[in-house]
Amino acid sequence: MKYDFTAIEKKWQTKWKDEKTFACQTGEQDKPKFYGLVEFPYPSGNGLHVGHARPYTAMDVVARKKRMDGYNVLFPIGYDAFGLPTENFAIKNHIHPAKVTHDNIANFSKQLHMLGYSFDWDRVVNTTDPGYYKWTQWIFLQLYKHGLAYKTTMPVNWCTSCKCVLANEEVVEGVCERCGSPVIRKEKSQWMLKITAYAQRLIDDLDDLDFIERVKIQQKNWIGRSTGAEVTFKATTGEDIVVYTTRPDTLFGATYMVLSPEHALVKQWLDAGKLANADEVVAYQKVAASKSDLERTELNKEKTGVELSGVKGINPVNGKEIPIFISDYVLSTYGTGAIMAVPAHDDRDWEFAKKFGCEIIEVVAGGEDVQKAAFTAKDDTGILVNSDFLNGLTVKEAIPVITKWLEEQKIGHAQVNYKLRDWVFSRQRYWGEPIPMVLCEKCGWQPLPEDQLPLLLPEVESYEPTDDGESPISKMTDWVNTTCPCCGGPAKRETDTMPQWAGSSWYFLRYMDPHNDKALASPEALNYWSPVDWYNGGMEHTTLHLLYSRFWHKFLYDIGVVPTKEPYHKRTSHGMILGEGGEKMSKSRGNVVNPNDIIEQYGADTMRTYIMFIGDFEKAAAWSANGVKGCKRFLDRVWNLATDQEHTGDEYSKVNEAAVHKAIKKVSEDIEAMKFNTAIATLMALVNDFYANGASRGDMKALLLMLSPFAPHMCEELWEMAGYGGQVCLQPWPEYDESKTVAATAKMAVQVSGKVRANIEVPADAADADIVSAALAEPKIAKLAEGMELVKSIVVRGKLVSLILKPKA
Repeated sequence: MKYDFTAIEKKWQTKWKDEKTFACQTGEQDKPKFYGLVEFPYPSGNGLHVGHARPYTAMDVVARKKRMDGYNVLFPIGYDAFGLPTENFAIKNHIHPAKVTHDNIANFSKQLHMLGYSFDWDRVVNTTDPGYYKWTQWIFLQLYKHGLAYKTTMPVNWCTSCKCVLANEEVVEGVCERCGSPVIRKEKSQWMLKITAYAQRLIDDLDDLDFIERVKIQQKNWIGRSTGAEVTFKATTGEDIVVYTTRPDTLFGATYMVLSPEHALVKQWLDAGKLANADEVVAYQKVAASKSDLERTELNKEKTGVELSGVKGINPVNGKEIPIFISDYVLSTYGTGAIMAVPAHDDRDWEFAKKFGCEIIEVVAGGEDVQKAAFTAKDDTGILVNSDFLNGLTVKEAIPVITKWLEEQKIGHAQVNYKLRDWVFSRQRYWGEPIPMVLCEKCGWQPLPEDQLPLLLPEVESYEPTDDGESPISKMTDWVNTTCPCCGGPAKRETDTMPQWAGSSWYFLRYMDPHNDKALASPEALNYWSPVDWYNGGMEHTTLHLLYSRFWHKFLYDIGVVPTKEPYHKRTSHGMILGEGGEKMSKSRGNVVNPNDIIEQYGADTMRTYIMFIGDFEKAAAWSANGVKGCKRFLDRVWNLATDQEHTGDEYSKVNEAAVHKAIKKVSEDIEAMKFNTAIATLMALVNDFYANGASRGDMKALLLMLSPFAPHMCEELWEMAGYGGQVCLQPWPEYDESKTVAATAKMAVQVSGKVRANIEVPADAADADIVSAALAEPKIAKLAEGMELVKSIVVRGKLVSLILKPKA
């Protein structure tokens, strides 16, 4: 019988959809719950690609097995549909972004159905749906009311093409993560979210989570906790200059200071005419403003800067006057925007000091010439020198001593610092959630009353970003002009919109209760489904979405909305799929694989099986057309085995029993460990056994149950044809007997004088002497052994027995 995958797949996709096979109910008390989550896609015009298919298929395999294990499974999907790509497409093609989004979602949904994913389609969310973003706006208002959303003017990353502000996480190697255009720095009034208030908890709570180690490491490094001290230096003009240092023990070696070009004191001194080289300073500030934070802090770049002529700093531990520079390697957004420089013990400071002729004083003995290279103590045992009352102490001993002294002198204190910056939350674009705030000249910024949510996006004729950097919405005066909810006087709405990360920071909660119009989700649903049991997503989102959503969830926990302090119990990640030859897939290379083409030619089950067989799930893997064909041949073999041969007996056949039990154990463990490639290899080996030995109905039943998460359409069809009853996806997962995973007998090769002469089958637990006797009794070996005596025998259990014979004397 022909394997007509097109008809079979359409049949079962329709049946699953019509019968809502994968719909789940909140609160099924007779089953344990399992919430499996994939990162919902951005519905671009290009449609689904194999980069989506790899993680989606993986989590679908897990979800299908969990159902068969008896879990009440929530496996949802939705669309992260606000954002710049849709808006840019709308501008270019003169189509409203709402229509672009609608059409793209329709295409994505069609493709996801084609791949047979077991999503609960009754729970689909769309971040652009007013019924959804009402609650995104509601969360923002709660953040504002609790002091975690605020507006401030600050230097921001500005994309010269997208014409909007980017968070630090959205700037990659000095260019916009999305469009690749240069990013510059400019001053702008922005809404900020105070994620830094949660910095320590975001680190500490990782210890209790089942996240892969590289995810934990990336998050900890991005948050960047350090311990040290804040120290107050004086300027010769009278102002305090506060610096943060992780090495207060080296204060006696501080021979110059560096401020960020944007430091408030620089502007103050310029305005007051205190700087003799003002033109040089202003020119340097302009150059620094054109660079991203990444460019400015690149360790290997040449050090640049300008000394502030007319102002000096005073080292508080010895009263020495030291020069003050501005340099772009100091950021206003980290620490205090000012540093003390100790060139004898920091490579960057040493390079700067050498270039600008600053003094270099050794304060930690190292046995090296600090005039030729900086010496940095590799541990806490270095001995302090040239440091007055710290001399003779180790670094470890000196740090608390100097910190206490600073506190006693009231010029410093211990300080914990983080690299993490508050989240820049404004975007000067149209296609995003309106920020529900109004500005009143009398009352200042006021939140929109919650009963007026959602605040809908206005209809605009042009989505073009404005040349002055304001949102296109700013031109909609009828929408902008409103009344103050506090005093009733005239006010103006905020025209910036939220970033795309807003809607994705809580979508996993909405899946639990997607149609609720009274709350983002009911307490009943939140208590039942929380937390997400297993979340798989890309490593590129570790310091973006994953960090942001953990922050929002912790805040919602603090205000009593959600029952758990963390949103996700387990987080795994996947490697990219590369083009043939190992190059990254791109249109320019012409190596992009369209899932539609693979499905049309080979079927969705082949696509699913191959994409799980392609290699180690956590690592990048190269696409192979031959590999696809190989998986199609495997499914053809399963089909032919099931339809062309007669199978009798509902139990496992004796000859295959051990192989079946071993396969059940291996596939079960591999799915849980995301070793999908070796699970499929195990099933391929089992099919080989069935072809060699024949297979009972019981054998075939086990095979279809294990293969069904990978190739669900074909397995459903074969299950139905065999008359096993029900749908295979709703059957219990097969169990294995550990004692039966070991074969009762073992086949062994028999070597005589180094050459294989025969094969024997012996009990698996046979003694070596018995194995040798069985080998000698084998007719071919017995004939060879006539007139010979056994000199030596070697038994490699389960594999071979080697006999060395010689003529009898």
